[in-house]
Amino acid sequence: MMAQTVDIKGQILAKDDVEGIHILNNTSNTFTISNSRGEFSIPVKLNDTLTFSGVSYTLKKVMVGKDMINSKSLTIYLTENITALDEVVLGKILTGDLSADLANSGVERSINFYDLGISGYQGKPKTQSERRLYTAGDFKPIHLLALLGGSLPLDPIFNAISGRTKELKHRVYLENLDQCISKTKSNLAKILFTAHPLEERYHNEFFYFCADDTQFEPLCIINDDFKMLDFLKEKLISYKSNLQTKTEE
Repeated sequence: MMAQTVDIKGQILAKDDVEGIHILNNTSNTFTISNSRGEFSIPVKLNDTLTFSGVSYTLKKVMVGKDMINSKSLTIYLTENITALDEVVLGKILTGDLSADLANSGVERSINFYDLGISGYQGKPKTQSERRLYTAGDFKPIHLLALLGGSLPLDPIFNAISGRTKELKHRVYLENLDQCISKTKSNLAKILFTAHPLEERYHNEFFYFCADDTQFEPLCIINDDFKMLDFLKEKLISYKSNLQTKTEE
């Protein structure tokens, strides 16, 4: 029984959302994620240690016992991670009705484009660099056609010649890259370094080391934790090797 590997089917129960909970077998370094119903499947052996982690829940570890091996099933209850407040200030009661709550708050609502009967931008708010890039314009072949027709937007050309457009594009790229790094650290750092320990003082440097790889940004965009975790594991081996070389020098 000690050497027998079985796939156990599990069920996560919790007060809040149970989708996307990370389940790590610390002993075999296998990994999976729960579905929208909190269900998962993972290979285990007797006495393996399973770690359950989620943004909203307290980290939980479970050792695989004989009953689990025999039944090939597991039910886990996760506790909500609640941050206690030192002080609670009571104010006006909120009903959940946005219009009523705004009226009750005593705050005057700003006029928006709906009030004026005009259309407005409803997408994701642009960062400062994105707004500057949009304002600067981008010199494209269509501007040459405009020149032949006698109508030419000058800003895109001046900004292209001065290098301002290139600089702004680079700023936007770096901002997006920082967002990718932050998201990856938040989602996978705990589970990665639990299975493959690395001194905490090296964590930030490691993720920027990963970001230098051309595979990092596409993996971040497709938002696949499985593929990203496999990528991080491979990069961690290279990073540790580099650290060892620096130490020896």
